[in-house]
Amino acid sequence: MIHRQVKKPPLKVTAAQAKARIRREGKSFKQVAEENGINYRTLQAVLNGHNKGYRGNAHRAAVALGMK
Repeated sequence: MIHRQVKKPPLKVTAAQAKARIRREGKSFKQVAEENGINYRTLQAVLNGHNKGYRGNAHRAAVALGMK
């Protein structure tokens, strides 16, 4: 497994704030997932609150979004 550096915003944000930032930057959720080496469905699950991002790839997604 290849570990990639994850771009991390400075402050913790809510899912709604993370979604708004992605839209404001003009990116799709799929682009953000690919940039951070995260599965698109995992990213969506974290953004929609179905997965809290406590472990594994979901945690990496939450960190990349600035939620952790």
